[in-house]
Amino acid sequence: MLVLYNSNAGSAPGADVDALRTYRGVELVACENPDDTIAAAADAARTGHDVVVAAGGDGTIHLVANGLMEAGGSAEDRPALGVLPLGTGNDFARTLGLPLKQPVGAAVEALGHAPTRTLDLIRVSHPDGEGQTQYAVNACAGGFSGAVDEILTDDLKATWGPLAYLVGGVKALPALDGYRTHVTWGGGPAETVDAFNIVVANGRTAGGGRPVAPRASPEDGLLDVVLVRSGTGLDVARLLARAAAGDYLDDDGIVFDQVERVAVTSTPGMWFNVDGELRTNDPITFEVVPAALRVLVGPGYQAAPPEPGATSPV
Repeated sequence: MLVLYNSNAGSAPGADVDALRTYRGVELVACENPDDTIAAAADAARTGHDVVVAAGGDGTIHLVANGLMEAGGSAEDRPALGVLPLGTGNDFARTLGLPLKQPVGAAVEALGHAPTRTLDLIRVSHPDGEGQTQYAVNACAGGFSGAVDEILTDDLKATWGPLAYLVGGVKALPALDGYRTHVTWGGGPAETVDAFNIVVANGRTAGGGRPVAPRASPEDGLLDVVLVRSGTGLDVARLLARAAAGDYLDDDGIVFDQVERVAVTSTPGMWFNVDGELRTNDPITFEVVPAALRVLVGPGYQAAPPEPGATSPV
């Protein structure tokens, strides 16, 4: 089993990585930077590995998935993606139904007989110099979420762990501004909305378990797009309370749709993160890639979203 991890991640697994070295059949590869991680996954795909495991959080999973997407023309031609959730937020792992507090040895053992499902990815395109394209596994968020990610340094993550997202949110509140946002749904005309935030999701949570897209399914061939309209602090508080209760998508402060493609342009430029990493404030386009990767899922995995208010098994 080939296991890739980012040796310089803010939430470096530490003792968990040391423990991985002791397991027979585990080939552990340390990657010093994002390009190394992508290259190692792509090389593994081209050299016939059946499974490539990302040990870390959503950022590491993102890099490994992008490497796997460089090889093969379909999910069947690429290795399956496995996940050891050793990061700060572990949001994609939550959608996969993986236990988050499982000892490393038990997690490795579970991957050896985990079922495989073929999941969608999000293709992300933006100008940013050379028209870069990448793939998101979990979610992309812009606006207020982008402001939080500007604050979320590796040191803050290392110091506060999962609470880093809450600390970042508090620090970003003074900069809570609206964006004049033009959204093109599918191939239709653009809609103009004053927005605080936009989430384009394949998974259901972001920021360490916040249910940003509670109705998302990573197998339905659709993106869940959640746009938060500009409003008052009380409006934001109401939405947060509804989200904590399980589902807020029917609120008047929300524009929600499930589409194959969405393009976003805003004034001022809305900073977007991709799987938790800040990327661009240029115009940006998101497209679903149906059945893109085979992924090992956990015992709590549900392709269809749970009912509002249901308790997560992880």
